Amino acid sequence: MKLTVWGAAKQVTGSMHLLQTKNYNILIDCGLDYEKGTHQEENQYFPFNPSTIDVVILTHAHIDHSGNLPTLVRMGFEGQILCTAPTADLSELLLLDSVNIFLSKLHKRSRSKRGNSGPKPLYLQKDVMETVDRFVSISFDKPFKINGNISVTFIPVGHLLGAAAVVLSVTEDGEEKRIAFTGDIGRKNYPVLVNPAPLPQVDYLVSESTYGGRLHSKTATLQETLLKTIEESCIKSPGRLIIPAFSIGRTQALVFALNKIFSEGLLPPVQIFVDSPLANYATDVYRKYHELVNDEAKEFYRQKGDEFEFENLIYVHDKKESVSVSNYLEPCIIISSAGMLEGGRIQDHLYHNIQNYYCTILFIGYCAKGTLGDRLLRGDPIVRLRNRDLMVYAAIKKTDLLSGHGDHDDLMDVVKNQDKNTLKKVFLVHGELKSIDALATAISEEGYNVTIPNVGEAFEL
Repeated sequence: MKLTVWGAAKQVTGSMHLLQTKNYNILIDCGLDYEKGTHQEENQYFPFNPSTIDVVILTHAHIDHSGNLPTLVRMGFEGQILCTAPTADLSELLLLDSVNIFLSKLHKRSRSKRGNSGPKPLYLQKDVMETVDRFVSISFDKPFKINGNISVTFIPVGHLLGAAAVVLSVTEDGEEKRIAFTGDIGRKNYPVLVNPAPLPQVDYLVSESTYGGRLHSKTATLQETLLKTIEESCIKSPGRLIIPAFSIGRTQALVFALNKIFSEGLLPPVQIFVDSPLANYATDVYRKYHELVNDEAKEFYRQKGDEFEFENLIYVHDKKESVSVSNYLEPCIIISSAGMLEGGRIQDHLYHNIQNYYCTILFIGYCAKGTLGDRLLRGDPIVRLRNRDLMVYAAIKKTDLLSGHGDHDDLMDVVKNQDKNTLKKVFLVHGELKSIDALATAISEEGYNVTIPNVGEAFEL
């Protein structure tokens, strides 16, 4: 059995791992590599022939894990894509949204001096629909036999509805070997989502390392942070609170947290707008698979009703309604995407409020270097929107309490749950090099064998 790490090696995005057994090739995740870009020239070439892949196993729906699946299909992959049912539904939403982003960029280029000479979209809607047709839904915690020698089990890990760690059992020459791929590990006590379940004992572990060397804030709870921010932004002063949030996962967690605050009467009523069509569709998926949310959300539903609906909460649908939100003059909370401010309706709200002294912008997620969100967080006094340089008068705040990733201690718990006498090696992927190094040092100090793969590095297991 051979493992080759083709993506997310010494970086965060582009997860893609090839596991080869005798006469069978398994691809675990097929993510978009943002460090390469999102156009054909950068992401369409695979280091293997896509037609030779027998099956794809998808850990969860986020684009850095699923976003290049339509390219794989377009380039010749004809097999099944195994994942949980929520992952299938959410992936369809995200992949179709990616097409819209590709086409939007193409439209902008066609209006520029370069005309249509730039790169073409990576894939189109028809490629997404062909990909969706290949999804096969697998239940959690039930071994699924891929063939006579290979079975797979999906273990719930929080992070996102339907997200799973993948445990593969492979029998070769009469010997059984087990290898686990964590995907992205969630954090404990996260709104709506279940806690990560412990992994069974395995021989090899391929682990993410996003928060290696870093711990989440523990000085205040999420509710305390939201209460303070809303009170300062919308109650004590007649202002507005704008929260950039990723449409799938982050928005649903935030809405539930706000529902608890206002349903318990902890603050006077404040109008809340969720201005993201993708978030609206994703929330319906969360309702569809309500049996997979955590016990707190289920109990809330039994006692008070839908976690994602409450008085003074409005889901904005079309562009006309979005414009009316910008013209709303009373104190309010606006939740909109994209989380890094690089596109979407959030830019409209920023344009109208970035110079508003009574506006607060609260970041609840990671902003990659160079993005508009990153520039605001680092304190740039002027930002460019709609070809205008605007002074930043709005207050800029940040919290990591809604990060969907487990921190250093959570990642270490995954490893320390494994028997040192059974686990032969830990492979660290999906993290910035500084984070990977910090996690590798800690794992090594616990007595485990750990390695940091390079792109394309192969390992005989």
